[in-house]
Parts: sequence; C-alpha cells; structure tokens
Amino acid sequence: MVKQKPQNNAGPSQRQLRVGEELRHILSQILIRDLLRDPVLEGVSITVTEVRISPDLRNATAYVVPLGQGSDATAGGLASDTGETREIIKALNRSAAFIRGQIGREIALRHVPTINFVNDTAFAVSSRIDSLLRRPDVVRDLTSDDSETETETDTPKGGADGA
Repeated sequence: MVKQKPQNNAGPSQRQLRVGEELRHILSQILIRDLLRDPVLEGVSITVTEVRISPDLRNATAYVVPLGQGSDATAGGLASDTGETREIIKALNRSAAFIRGQIGREIALRHVPTINFVNDTAFAVSSRIDSLLRRPDVVRDLTSDDSETETETDTPKGGADGA
C-alpha cells in the first residue's frame, strides 16, 4: 500500500493548533513575569495574539502587539507599526534564546521550537476597514442599496397576486 502525501492546503493539524495555543499561554506568562532584562522592553505591555507552529514543531512564529505606546497609539490603545514597535519586536527577537529556555522548562516537547516574533497587524487592518466602512459616502451607498433591495422584495412580481 502506498502512503499518501498530506496536502499542503489542509491547514494546521490538531497537534499544531494545540501546541501553538500552549506556547501562546506560556509566552504570555513569561512576558507578564517581566523576566526580560532588555531596556527597550521595560514597562511595555505586550499581548501575544497567536502562535503558529511548523508541521515538524521546530519553528514557531509568535504574533505580538505592543499596547499603549503613548502618542503613537492608534484607536483602542494599539501601537501602530512605528519605529518604536519595530524596536520592541527586535528586542523580543534578541531575547528569543532566553525565552526558548524558559519555554523548555514549562512544556513537555521533544524539541523546544525556535521562536520568531512578528508584529500582528490584524488589529490595524480591521481598524482601517472599520474606518472605511464608516465614511459618509460609503454609509450613504450602503443605506441606498439596502433601501433598493427592500423595495424590490416588497413589490410582487408579475403573476404573484393570483390573477
């Protein structure tokens, strides 16, 4: 019997999802405990939004969002992709070896994955889409389309009145 190769478009396996979520929790705890001694990271609140792990469980990408970056913060207190945010991501990647050692103490895996930190832009993208949908010209177009749809469904088509 010939083994079938797994399809690449199948998405992450259940094990990848489970290990990624466990890594997210551990990373959050490490960042809360303030164990990192990098001066760039002092007093910075960082949220780990997602961890994606490779199929062999050896490499992981941690999506992080630095919160409340003073005047650089966008709506909702999220830092935009500024120089300060890039410096925070660089500092996290410099501390990745130490973080990997901390993860190794708390998770039971044969190989502790190598962590790469990336700025999560999903919140900024969703905020941009939301602001676009709230523009007056878009709201006008959306409400005019809704009223046209309602009038089309309210009027009976030919032959529907029983005659």
